[in-house]
Amino acid sequence: MNIVAERLRTLRNSVRLSQKEFGVKIGITQSAVNRYENKQSEASYETLLRYADFFDVSLDYIYGRTDKPQGKLYEYKPKFEDNTEMQEFIEMCFDPNSPMSGKLKDMLLHMMKGGGKE
Repeated sequence: MNIVAERLRTLRNSVRLSQKEFGVKIGITQSAVNRYENKQSEASYETLLRYADFFDVSLDYIYGRTDKPQGKLYEYKPKFEDNTEMQEFIEMCFDPNSPMSGKLKDMLLHMMKGGGKE
C-alpha cells in the first residue's frame, strides 16, 4: 500500500471517524476519502493540507519522509486565544507577597500570550 494512502487511513482511523464523517469535517466526499485511502486517486495539495491541519501533522509525515507526525523542522507552538478567564485564573493562583510567585505568574502570562523563550 502506498505510504500516503496508508497514512491517510491511519490518521482517520485514529480518531474513529467513518470516511463519510471525516469527509464532512474537511469538506470532501466520502468517495474521495475512499479513493485516497485505497490509492485509486491522489489527493490534491489543498486536500493534503486539510488533512495536515485537521490532524496537526506535517506533510513530511503524510508523505512518509519521517515517522514523526510533527515533521523534520516542526516546532510545536500552540496558539492561545485572548482568554481573559485563564488570565484571571492565573492571577488568582499566585500569592502576591512571594517574589517567586510573581516571576512564575509573569512567565505564564507571557507564554499564554504567545511569547517564546527568553
